[in-house]
Amino acid sequence: MAAAALPNSTTSPDAGMKAAPTERGEGALKQLTDLFLSNAARFGEAEIRALDEALVRLLEKTGEGSLAQLSDALSTVEQAPPQTVRKLAFHPDAKVACPILKNSSRLEAKDLVEIAATLGQQHLLAISQRKLLNEALTDVLLRRGNASVSDALARNPGAVFSECGYATLVGRAERDEGLLERLGLRLDMPAVLLRQILEMATDVVLARVLTAPRPVAKAETAPAKVRVSTVDYKQAFNSVVALNRAGKLNKQAVNRFAVGREYDNVVAALAFMCDVKVEVIEPFIESDRLYALIVACKAARLDWSVTTMIAHNRPNCPPISSQELAQCREIFDGLLLSVAQFTVRFKSDHI
Repeated sequence: MAAAALPNSTTSPDAGMKAAPTERGEGALKQLTDLFLSNAARFGEAEIRALDEALVRLLEKTGEGSLAQLSDALSTVEQAPPQTVRKLAFHPDAKVACPILKNSSRLEAKDLVEIAATLGQQHLLAISQRKLLNEALTDVLLRRGNASVSDALARNPGAVFSECGYATLVGRAERDEGLLERLGLRLDMPAVLLRQILEMATDVVLARVLTAPRPVAKAETAPAKVRVSTVDYKQAFNSVVALNRAGKLNKQAVNRFAVGREYDNVVAALAFMCDVKVEVIEPFIESDRLYALIVACKAARLDWSVTTMIAHNRPNCPPISSQELAQCREIFDGLLLSVAQFTVRFKSDHI
């Protein structure tokens, strides 16, 4: 398709798409869309630019139903015509705008901020579900968004928050247990705010937060997890019972197990000291259960030094980041022994 074959046209998103839709216009739009989708990988910039100008002009003659189909079709295409994408993103009808707002990589950051600052809650919710969101955008979304927007942002691992943004979320979590749980599972939560969240939680909510699987940082590069569920703990548990009868089951003994990477003995010792089955403690050794492991160590009356030794030497787990270690220290220092013991028992009752 030659670029010269398509006439020039310029249209801004603010101009709107108010012309009455026509069957001819919608048919032309579908033909151009099919042409683009079939040849997108082969088109150069000149062809895409010319097609973009023609599509923008046709949008004004197309009804919302066809525009929504176009938005969905273009939303995941990396070479999508940029002005067409922008026009669709600014559309006041959420059915038209949302596929682009949620998925398209062709939108510029300044456009997303403008849309978040001016359009409705469904538009904001769609933006909140994008793979990557910077601080400037999350600040606007939190300032204007409702509870659904806050919840979507808290769930989104690609959302980055400013100090003000995190403070806003924590303030809202005081009245929303679901939001509180989701914030408690974020890997990037500042340690001081994490402690504030945990202090607000009821014992049951706290137990769910601390024992739930958490997203693993850079999971795509982390080594495959190998569960220790096939380990026979009978011998390890008998050894731990014998140590206890001899008065030698203490933090020094558990520390030796961790240093020697004897994790069958670590699991057995924590289970005995917390008075739960090994099946409760066993999953805590995995990388996505680090909070739960910290709580189990607290419930077993171990100190922070032994706890970090256990956490650092876990088999088949990626290294702990400094931020996550700081989060764990906040949990360990701020958690009452009785609450830690309740949390481990809570997990025991729910497996």
